[in-house]
Amino acid sequence: MINYSDRIPNNVDLSSNKTLQRALEHWQPAFLDWWREMGPERTQTASVYLRTAVSVDPTGWAHFDYVKMPEYRWGIFLAPSGAGRKIGFGEHKGKDVWNEVPGEYRSTLRRIIVTQGDTEPASVEQQRHLGLTCPSLYDLRNLFQVNVEEGRHLWAMVYLLHAYFGRDGREEGEGLLERRSGDADNPRILSAFNEKTPDWLSFFMFTFFTDRDGKYQLASLAESGFDPLARTCRFMLTEEAHHLFVGEAGVGRVIQRTCEAMKLHKTDDPAALRAMGVIDLLTLQKYINFHFSVTSDLYGSEFSSNAASYFVNGLKARFDESRIADDHQLGGETYSLMDIVDDRIISREVAALSALNERLRDDWTVDVQAGVDRWNRIPEKLGLAFRFKLPHKGFHRKIGMFAEIHVDPDGRLLSEADWTRRHADWLPTAEDRDFVHTLMGRVAEPGKFANWIAPPNRGINNQPIEFEYVRFG
Repeated sequence: MINYSDRIPNNVDLSSNKTLQRALEHWQPAFLDWWREMGPERTQTASVYLRTAVSVDPTGWAHFDYVKMPEYRWGIFLAPSGAGRKIGFGEHKGKDVWNEVPGEYRSTLRRIIVTQGDTEPASVEQQRHLGLTCPSLYDLRNLFQVNVEEGRHLWAMVYLLHAYFGRDGREEGEGLLERRSGDADNPRILSAFNEKTPDWLSFFMFTFFTDRDGKYQLASLAESGFDPLARTCRFMLTEEAHHLFVGEAGVGRVIQRTCEAMKLHKTDDPAALRAMGVIDLLTLQKYINFHFSVTSDLYGSEFSSNAASYFVNGLKARFDESRIADDHQLGGETYSLMDIVDDRIISREVAALSALNERLRDDWTVDVQAGVDRWNRIPEKLGLAFRFKLPHKGFHRKIGMFAEIHVDPDGRLLSEADWTRRHADWLPTAEDRDFVHTLMGRVAEPGKFANWIAPPNRGINNQPIEFEYVRFG
């Protein structure tokens, strides 16, 4: 169970380690100062119908009630330790997992934890203004749920840094509160977390695409030979599922509203649809292209010696490692990836160990495609011909083998001139973003929704759609 009587709620018996407890209690006010400065804007008096973890077992980890945003009880929650758990991959396969940091992997593990931890406050910073333009109280509540859980995920990584990395860890924990998303002098570590999230369509795309990257990164770390990291990530994954739901359902509701307007008015003309105050499907496709390509870059280069060493050393697995039918060491295994030869994109086999980033990106892409397929059922059910497509994996890339070349969404190589002439057909333009921005008016009456998005099929925790999910004042 989680002890909510402590100043820092936890299920790690924090009170038994007074030095660690004092260090985290020293960090806590700095976190709250960061939340007041960079967390959701103008929410100091709002009471929000939030879920809070009460235990970490599958049947009882969430409790719903009204909570004032600044009073949310962030804490430290690890999934139960599996008795006798062994390392499942790499050169240490079959050995007992580590409950302390192996000295030879200390700096590597710290870097992994810091990089993951840095994404959590970055998401909050990217989304801090969205509450002022919410399309409904239902959506506002979902935004705030994502925000407080990203804050708790930051706590999860800071606990590991404080508990296992001494002074270095404490300094890294302070650094996580000092960087700022998009700051020219002290930006967040990963480029996607320095992009702006200026509107709710971008937020829904981010939670669908980029939080799904979080799912795959966390799942890979949830099998780490360093057991405290594995247990932390396993619990974080239970919360991540809601973030993915918010994104997929949010985009789906935008598609639903647009398709209903297309059906009713018998038009697919973007200008006519925009005049009705809905987002045309071609603009939605551009947003899909942008967020898919930006998130693809989070997986890094196709060839990675770092990813290979993480695997060999038992620090970070593949997705669903235990379900893969091989020796989990990859001594002689190969993997197929794309390459560019004589101005052609080809497929070739490479050592599987060197292509672990690409494999994780491919696993993510399969999951993303399944979500796009679900979106496509919406126009299909309404008898409309339009279908969304994921762009080619080389499209609009800034990292890896495609970084220095131009590829169109169908996978054709382009000259610089062709890209300059045509990229506005595939990526959101300033005009597209300005139009979406004009739709972002605040709707804060229970049961009411902005014109550009359909209501959900059901409410949160079996509540009605018209439930007062957020109370102001």
